[in-house]
Amino acid sequence: MSHVIDLNAYLRRIGYDGPLQANLSTLRALTPAHVAAIPFENLDPLLRVPVSLESAAIERKLVHEHRGGYCFEQNHLLLEVLRSLGFEAHGLIARVLWMKPDDAVAAQTHMLLRVELDGHGWLVDVGFGSMALSGALRLLPDIEQVTGNEPFRLLHRDGDWRMQSLVRDEWKTLYRFDLQPHEQIDYVVANHYTSTYPGSHFLHGLTVARTLSDRRLGLRNREFVVHPTGGESRRRTLESVEEIRHVLEQQFDLRLPGHPALDRALAALPMPE
Repeated sequence: MSHVIDLNAYLRRIGYDGPLQANLSTLRALTPAHVAAIPFENLDPLLRVPVSLESAAIERKLVHEHRGGYCFEQNHLLLEVLRSLGFEAHGLIARVLWMKPDDAVAAQTHMLLRVELDGHGWLVDVGFGSMALSGALRLLPDIEQVTGNEPFRLLHRDGDWRMQSLVRDEWKTLYRFDLQPHEQIDYVVANHYTSTYPGSHFLHGLTVARTLSDRRLGLRNREFVVHPTGGESRRRTLESVEEIRHVLEQQFDLRLPGHPALDRALAALPMPE
């Protein structure tokens, strides 16, 4: 039996009570509400807990247990929500280039979504951590597009698309992708690699992010950062497990898992260099 999402529970989770027509206005309203309410986090891989891409498991974790997740969980959840509302949407897969050279060879480890509206393509992505897309981008190259936070743009060269964001007056590439729809098994394989491969950074450090209307919040191991839109970033080192827990619960609005190794994993996080 196929899973049917509890749409009312999802809408309560993201604090959205506006219109629900399958149109651009609703799409542009849901995405910033989602990234503000459901943070990016990798606690499960850090704790060596399997990350399930079963729809019921994602809904239970991100909606009912008040947790967050990473791209495969976040965008699978939004994809199911959009389809339940009547949107024509499907998943794409990307090679992450954030903090890497633009010509780097990277595995396909990121999921994003394409939505068709009135004969036009739109991209949404609520799962890219510190640079989650708080809006929707028209699938058009070489134009700056406004979002709830930084401007974004798309480049199209030799069949590849690149997602870029304007960060401190410089265009930074987040990832590259094509427009080929992907089957669920492709995400299952990529998710297994991301959450279990010994070289995956998600197994060796804590990464948490939340995108609000006027700022982005980030936590990398013990370094907590607030990036006000258009302002100077503020950084703070979290010295104790209690401080880390407090920031996760109060700043990121996370309900922490009751895993017996959680405090030990938090205590082992390295200090900023």
